[in-house]
Amino acid sequence: MSSISLRAPAVRGGVLALLAAMLFGASTPFVQYFGRGLGAFTTASLLYFGAAVIGLLLRRPVEQEARLHRGDWPRLMWVAAFGAVVGPVALAWGLQRTSGAGASLMLTLEALFTALLAWRLYGEVMDRRVWLAMLALLVGGVTLVLDQGSLGGTRVQGMIAVGLATAAWGMDNSLSRALAERDPAQVVMAKSALGAAATFCLALFAGEPLPSPATAAALLAIGASGYGLSLRLYLLAQRAFGAGRTGSVFAFAPFVGALIAIPMGDRLVTLGMVIGGSLMLMGVLLHLAESHAHEHEHEAVEHEHAHRHDDGHHDHVHDPMPTGSHSHRHRHAPVRHSHAHMPDAHHTHRH
Repeated sequence: MSSISLRAPAVRGGVLALLAAMLFGASTPFVQYFGRGLGAFTTASLLYFGAAVIGLLLRRPVEQEARLHRGDWPRLMWVAAFGAVVGPVALAWGLQRTSGAGASLMLTLEALFTALLAWRLYGEVMDRRVWLAMLALLVGGVTLVLDQGSLGGTRVQGMIAVGLATAAWGMDNSLSRALAERDPAQVVMAKSALGAAATFCLALFAGEPLPSPATAAALLAIGASGYGLSLRLYLLAQRAFGAGRTGSVFAFAPFVGALIAIPMGDRLVTLGMVIGGSLMLMGVLLHLAESHAHEHEHEAVEHEHAHRHDDGHHDHVHDPMPTGSHSHRHRHAPVRHSHAHMPDAHHTHRH
C-alpha cells in the first residue's frame, strides 16, 4: 500500500473539514447581525430551512451514495434535536447578548465536547498530546467566560448559552458518526427539515415577531452555506477522518468568525479574549499534530457506503471496474496490517 494512498484519507478529511469550518465560521457574525430583533426560534428555523434546501439540491444518485434506512430515523431525530434545535437556538440567544468575536471564539469548545464524546462513546484514541489539547481548549473557554463576565450586563449569560450550543453540537457530531456512510446531502436535508419544522412551531408558540423579507432571505442564504453546505462537507470529512479529528480541524471556524466580526463593527477585543483565543488555537494545533499508526486487525464486515478502489481497503472486483466513487453493498475479508490511519468507518477498533 503506497504512502500516498495511506495519507489520502487524512488529507481529504482535513481539507473538507477546513472548508466546512470556514463556511460555518463566517456565518456566525452574520447570524448575529441579521438576527437582531428576531427571536432565537425564528432565527434557527430560517437557518435550517435554508440548510434543508441545500440538502435537497445536492442529493446524489443512489448508485453513488447509500440511502438513509428506516432504522436511521430514531438517530436522526436525536441529531436534529441536539444539532438543529438546541444548538442554533442557544447560539442565536447568546449572540444577542455578548460580543460577536468572543462568542465566535467560544465555539471552539465544540472540538472539546466532540473529542471527549468520541473517546467515551467510540473509543477513539486520546494520547497525552490530545489530552493537553483538550485542557488548553477548556482553559481558553473559561478565560473567555470570565473575561466577558467582568464587563457586566448579560454578556456572561450569552457566553454560557454559546457554550451550551457547543455541547449540543458536540453530541450532534458524535451521533452523526453512525450516519457518515449515508448520503451526506440526504442527512443534511432530513436533519435540517426536522429542525426547521420544530423551531418554526416553537417560534409560533412563543409569539416571536416575523422577519422582514430581506432579513428572512439573508438568514436563509446564511443557513444554506454556513449550515447546509458546511454540514455536508463536515459529514464527508468525518467519513474519512473520524469524529474527534474532524472536530479539531473544524475548531478553526471560530477564529474565522472572530476575524470577520471585528471589521463588521465588533470593537470589544480585550486582553482576556486574546489570551483565551490563543489557548484555544494552541489546543487545536496540538490535536492536529497527533500521529497514529500501529498493527491492527480488520474483522470481516459487510456494509454499504460510497467508496473508491484506490484507497487500500476496497479490493473487490467488478465487471466492468468502475472509476471514481460509487456505492453498493460489499464485503471486506478479515486482514491484519500496519499503517497510519484515522478512526474512520474502517478503523473503529479498540485500543
